[in-house]
Amino acid sequence: MSKSTGNRLLKEFYELKVKDVMDKRRWDLPFIEKDANIAEVFSILTGKYHVWVVENKKNMKLVGVITEHDVLSLLSSASLPSYVFGKPDLRSLRYGVVKTAQDIMSKKPVVSSPDEKVSDVISKMERYRVRRIPVVNGNNKLLGEITLHHLLCKYHKATQYYPIVENSKE
Repeated sequence: MSKSTGNRLLKEFYELKVKDVMDKRRWDLPFIEKDANIAEVFSILTGKYHVWVVENKKNMKLVGVITEHDVLSLLSSASLPSYVFGKPDLRSLRYGVVKTAQDIMSKKPVVSSPDEKVSDVISKMERYRVRRIPVVNGNNKLLGEITLHHLLCKYHKATQYYPIVENSKE
């Protein structure tokens, strides 16, 4: 692929809208109601790296996210120094104060809208050091998600017509 073709392809990729790249399969989206018990959260996290937390299944309003890191801080030993996992977490399972998804979720996750540009989502992923971002509408209704994997697949598909590495016969 020539340099100009590569630059054009990348520029076009950055201009794509989130709705053209995101996963819209709501039946495959990991989400749980905020009042769900911890056992349900753990059940989902055995097969996924994260779970979006919604107010309820009817309005699907996004209120938080739970990642493996959130659970790790709950399971960590009290004897570990705070610099290992961050500040001590009193929500530990040891103290019995964690009962529902909302007790351990991270509130106000970084979000994107369907009409946002891919370049903006990539910037958010870099800035906040996340690999997945929920896609919401103006009412914060969860519509889907966009992940680094989705972006990679979309870009790879575009480069199928323009090989990234030129084959040179030496």
